[in-house]
This record gives sequence, structure tokens and C-alpha cells, in this order.
Amino acid sequence: MKNTRLLKVVTLVFAVVFFISCDKDEDTSASITVNGTLLVGDRSDFNGDIDASFTGKDGTISRSFIWNNNLNTADYNADITATTKGTFRMIVEDSEGVVVLDRTINGGTEPDTIGGVTSSGTSGIWTVTIEVTSFTGNGSFSMSEGN
Repeated sequence: MKNTRLLKVVTLVFAVVFFISCDKDEDTSASITVNGTLLVGDRSDFNGDIDASFTGKDGTISRSFIWNNNLNTADYNADITATTKGTFRMIVEDSEGVVVLDRTINGGTEPDTIGGVTSSGTSGIWTVTIEVTSFTGNGSFSMSEGN
């Protein structure tokens, strides 16, 4: 009788662990990496060209970082290389907090790329905010000092 009870307990534990591990496959996630640095919080400091990527599995994340721009504009490019849904948004503020860029790419639609030059702003320390919302897929973005 004790062996049967033990077998039932072991089977129950195994079943619970199995179902919990299956649920892990359904977890949502999103991440943003800039110049090889995973952005865990806001306000990482970057100089020079920005080369970044983002990925998600039905995840939502917003991260900001500061970037030293010695010029009045910035060249930017972003694209979704694989996605089924969600949005990518890039917001750039100049050193005085004026928004010089606010662009969005919607997953699963065209165009899946944005690029160009920001509006003119004040040189100095700029703030870049990247938001991915309910995003599944991956993509990249880049920035460099403008003209």
C-alpha cells in the first residue's frame, strides 16, 4: 500500500513538473541589445555609431539610453527581419528634450523598414527610447551622427 501511494505521489510530482515546463514554452519575452550590451535598465551611455538588435516572443519592453551626438541631426535605420505581430517604436529626443524622431513599424505589414534623418535638434546628449509591444520576431536598428 505504501509503494502504491509513493508511486502516485511520484507520478503526480512528475506530471506537475512536466506541465510547468510546458508552460515555459508559452512565456513571453523581449530584449534590446545596443552595441553588444543587453539593456537591462534605462540610461546606458553610448558614444559613436549605434548598432542594435531587438527580439521578442509576444513580449513588451521599453528601454531608454543616452547617446552623445555632436551634430544637430542623426541618421537612422530600423527594420524587422522576421515577425508575425507587434510593433517596434523608436523615439529620439535631442539634448533639450525635444522629440526629433518618433517612428513605428507594425509587424506583419509593409513597410517593414524605416530610415532617414531626424529633424534638426540641439547637439549634446540625446535620449533614445525603444519600445517593442506584443512583439514576436526580431529586427535591428542603427544610428549615427547626421549631416
